Amino acid sequence: MARSRGRNHSRNKQDLPLTPKELKHDGIDVEFSEALADTDDMEAQARSKAADQRAKARRLRKG
Repeated sequence: MARSRGRNHSRNKQDLPLTPKELKHDGIDVEFSEALADTDDMEAQARSKAADQRAKARRLRKG
């Protein structure tokens, strides 16, 4: 009886995508305007710039 529990899985079951289609973006870049940016936008931009600098420094050390 215990052996039959794990054998009910179908091998041809299709996997569902993890992200719904309406939440996916098409990869188009959006223009950034400092006039319309709030503090969260400015902080995110600063963090992104710092991360880019760290990645560049790592590439230079390895290369």
